Amino acid sequence: MRDGRSRKLLVLSLRIGIFVVFLGAWEAAARLHVIDPFFFAMPSTIAQQLWTWITEGTSQGPLLGEIAVTLEETVLGFLIGALLGVVFGIVLGRDKLLSDVFSIYIKVANSIPRIVLGSIFVIALGLGMQSKVALAVVMVFFVVFANAFQGVREADRALIANARILGASPLQVTTTVIIPAATSWILASLHVSFGFALVGAVVGEFLGARHGLGLLIATEQGLFSPAGVFAAMIVLAVVALAADGILSWAESHLLKWRPPSFSDVGA
Repeated sequence: MRDGRSRKLLVLSLRIGIFVVFLGAWEAAARLHVIDPFFFAMPSTIAQQLWTWITEGTSQGPLLGEIAVTLEETVLGFLIGALLGVVFGIVLGRDKLLSDVFSIYIKVANSIPRIVLGSIFVIALGLGMQSKVALAVVMVFFVVFANAFQGVREADRALIANARILGASPLQVTTTVIIPAATSWILASLHVSFGFALVGAVVGEFLGARHGLGLLIATEQGLFSPAGVFAAMIVLAVVALAADGILSWAESHLLKWRPPSFSDVGA
């Protein structure tokens, strides 16, 4: 336990040290005009911009309100996309005929550039929340679907056969054997897919919106304010890191039954 705490302290110290050195080098390079501060800003001006947004609000309203709009779109898109991805992944993973029939359509849909879909959603659904949620759903669905589908296909065939021998119905086999086996795959995809949901919401706002961090970035870009763009990026990074921490906590509680992995023991 002492070694584990020491290692965590070492990792935290190195992370903070690298971050401080990076910011210091960036600030010095901008002040010495090694890089042009007009295009890359300086950490000090970015921090000042963040403080202005926190205390006085943005050009669109309070900063927390803009974060709330983007976060609501992201969470809704994430939940809907994850649910659809899990359901379709399990159903198609369990049924070979359905998988063969629908695989071509899923491949075609997945090949469409997301920026094009975002434009279509904005035209069809308007500048409100619906178009951003729709794009976030699309961004999340394919990631979760692929992992759920593969997790079902990788389920232990011996366990499935034993469950059938003991008289389990197809539904019981799915709920007691298949889904638990695919849980690790699904949860692993959720870490990545929330970030994709956030990207989908921001891109949708960037294409057309009334509120949100994507619109804030577009506004700052139009004003040629790199400090504002970087400040909005920092806000997005904080939101993404907080969400990842919540998902990691949920995963650790849902997968208590799983034996420690190689990385968990710190070898």
